[in-house]
Amino acid sequence: MRSLFNIIPRMPLFAALLVFALAAGTRAQDAKIQMAHLDHLAAKASESVDVSIDERLVQIAIKVFKDSDPDDAAIKKFISGLKGIYVKNFEFDADNMFSAADIDSIRNQLREPAWSRLVNIKSKRDANVEVYVMMTGSAVHGVTVISTEAREFTVVNIVGPVDLEKLAELEGKLGIPDLGIERSTPKKKNEDQ
Repeated sequence: MRSLFNIIPRMPLFAALLVFALAAGTRAQDAKIQMAHLDHLAAKASESVDVSIDERLVQIAIKVFKDSDPDDAAIKKFISGLKGIYVKNFEFDADNMFSAADIDSIRNQLREPAWSRLVNIKSKRDANVEVYVMMTGSAVHGVTVISTEAREFTVVNIVGPVDLEKLAELEGKLGIPDLGIERSTPKKKNEDQ
């Protein structure tokens, strides 16, 4: 039997290797947030949507979309490099059926330095929308959207390289709500003058 003194000197090396292996294995999943704790809201909701498309299902979905259809081609191009699309949406018959703690449970996962808030729209009449991005340099590795209304709560989490311009084309598709993302259009030469 080994003595404790023989094992202890090897522990820091073993711990470092274990941390490195875990970090390398989970690097692609860093942008995936946890949403299972929101499932309790389904019992209160008049309608709920739970979309969970992991990387394996993304590859299957790519085969379904037709290149000949412009909408299908746009979706196919957008999702081709993704690791996953996860959506939770709850609609309620009464106001305030979800709590600030439910919203904060998502926000708390979207902290700097990994995540940055890109958009924060607050409205007393309409939806409040927050858009967070996970970036390295200028590359976007994930997007999370939190949208709340008095009777609706939606979280969208897209994992993998995301082109924000192409994301605008997916509004209303694949469970992604209409987020009001403006599409930029190139100006014509005579408009600049």
